[in-house]
Amino acid sequence: MTLRPVLVNIKALDDAKIGRFWADALGWGVSSPEPGATAAKPSDFDWRDPVGVCVDVIAVPEPKTVTKNRVHIDLATSSAAHQAELVGRLKALGATPVDVGQGDVPWTVLADPEGNEFCVLEPREVYRDTGPIAAVVVDCEDPRVMARFWGEAVNWTLLEVTDDHAVLRDAKGVGPYLEFLRVPGGKTVPDRVHLDLVPDPGDDKAAEVARLRALGAADLDVGQGDVPWTPLTDPEGHEFCVLARS
Repeated sequence: MTLRPVLVNIKALDDAKIGRFWADALGWGVSSPEPGATAAKPSDFDWRDPVGVCVDVIAVPEPKTVTKNRVHIDLATSSAAHQAELVGRLKALGATPVDVGQGDVPWTVLADPEGNEFCVLEPREVYRDTGPIAAVVVDCEDPRVMARFWGEAVNWTLLEVTDDHAVLRDAKGVGPYLEFLRVPGGKTVPDRVHLDLVPDPGDDKAAEVARLRALGAADLDVGQGDVPWTPLTDPEGHEFCVLARS
């Protein structure tokens, strides 16, 4: 039984605007399979057999609070010139610089047009083959707790775990990394950005949800009603969903 990360799910007042921003930022296409949902994804992306993750923007009535998101995307660059060009292009698309207390660092912290923070990294050899998304980064209080849960929850390989950092990646060594960074302070507002997971072919979604609960996941009611996905939270309260393959 296995699950794989498939979507970075972003809530937005204007899903079309934010979906288009992320499609342009990542060099991907954009699609709107239904009202209130806009996806940014490569043309050959298959969400039922994903290589890496795509971005799915869902319309909600509430604006983002001033609280920093606990989940964000890091973008990869191949050179200093590429980093500078990408930052300039993103600003032209509507991104704005933000100060999250990063100080003097070689990466650039920006926010999309609705305030969702992300980073444009300086060139790093470790991210040379990830594609445009270098990593999905999660703030947490205890990376070791996150490593234990997520290392069992998904079929990605746990590459590193310390008191300050835990890193996972697809076992095939493709796509972005999933990273957990130790940041003091727990969850104070609902997550604006979260991961969606998909079962492998032949796996039973209900059995996967039960397995996650046994690992420490908790049920989450966000008013979703009768839907084919199941919202849960991990042991530190990070929200995520298990999708049905149908």
